[in-house]
Amino acid sequence: MIEPIFTNDAIVFGVLMISLGFVFYTEKIKTGFWYTFYKIVPGLFMAYFIPALFTTFRIISPEWETENAAGEVVKNSSQLYFVSSRFLLPAALVLMTLSIDLKAIFNLGSKALIMFFTGTVGIIIGGPLAILLISIFSPETVGGSDFNAVWRGLSTLAGSWIGGGANQTAMLEIYKYNPAKYGGMVIVDIIVANIWMAILLIGIGKKKKINKWLKADNSAIDELKEKVIKFTKKVKRNPSLTDLMVMLAIAFGTVGFGHFAASYLSAFFSDIVLSLTSQTWRNIFSFLDSEFFWLISISTIVAIILSFTKARNYEGAGASKLGSVFIYILVATIGMKMDLNQAFENPGLMVIGIVWMTIHAVLLIVVAKIIRAPYFFLAVGSQANVGGAASAPIVAQAFHPSLASVGVLLAVFGYAIGTVGAIACTILMELASTL
Repeated sequence: MIEPIFTNDAIVFGVLMISLGFVFYTEKIKTGFWYTFYKIVPGLFMAYFIPALFTTFRIISPEWETENAAGEVVKNSSQLYFVSSRFLLPAALVLMTLSIDLKAIFNLGSKALIMFFTGTVGIIIGGPLAILLISIFSPETVGGSDFNAVWRGLSTLAGSWIGGGANQTAMLEIYKYNPAKYGGMVIVDIIVANIWMAILLIGIGKKKKINKWLKADNSAIDELKEKVIKFTKKVKRNPSLTDLMVMLAIAFGTVGFGHFAASYLSAFFSDIVLSLTSQTWRNIFSFLDSEFFWLISISTIVAIILSFTKARNYEGAGASKLGSVFIYILVATIGMKMDLNQAFENPGLMVIGIVWMTIHAVLLIVVAKIIRAPYFFLAVGSQANVGGAASAPIVAQAFHPSLASVGVLLAVFGYAIGTVGAIACTILMELASTL
């Protein structure tokens, strides 16, 4: 709680933006040190890590203490995370969900959707199963009480691994995990998820052998290429000032409506939750009285509805890219909340993450073998859950550049169901923790 060097949010925001600019600039360098560095360390990790370093060394801080003239201790805090989570996060969800084309996704074929939802189910059941397995050998690793309960922290992994960073933050807000320990969860998220993505990328180089082992028919992939190319050409355009202003109007207009409706819905469901006689059931359904939960849900639902209108064509003007800008600002403010001195208090969390991801991977492989799904559907279906819009297009593009949009479409769908799926996983993890 020592006062940092910079306490003015305007200055702190500038520091965060410079750090993000530094990451993106150096990540695009294709030679020398930085090229080698980013082949090992993901850029997303650095977007978290640099602000965390600033906080660790007290250059900036999410909160600190000072003394007033009377000698009393006064608690101070930055408002950047609040603004990012309440305004930029739902706006990003709108922009990234706006382009979802449910018809196009279903036209990809049942195997693509089966593999995507298999990945989702793998995360939902993987969390509670990992808790049950680890509790046999190390019950203290999956313990904790109140807001320090491990299952609350793992809820943020569920949000990240089903939808992405936006859903991860939603789970952090809904279940109120201790922010001081959140850094450990973020480290597990980044390391485990990127190890799995690296394995998938390695597999792409051997996709012919894998498809032969799966006995998969790869002809559908060629059809996908043609569909994606036509869709991209149809909507792509250079964004005008009008495009940008309309996209911002759609995003923040929806956010405004979300805040308006959330206040009424949270109050309504709060009375219902409080009327439940069982404390366990009150805890399980406590998210229903969260304004933040309804804000995220309403924003996503409105965006899905708009995706059936001409508004979805704003993807061609860069809607998801604009949403990604908001997400990365949010990522930086989350990183600012991390104190790396406390990040590895419980190394057992890493074991939970590895077991969890292994369950996800095994389920995908088994189902792919049963339905003879091409490796493309397995890899992209997994990353549309685990990596979200940040890495699913990367994996899809590794198969063929024209397929990157397929990863985006599935990842956007992951954003749409991420929070609901993560809540289902968290309910099971809480039950598993009490067994």
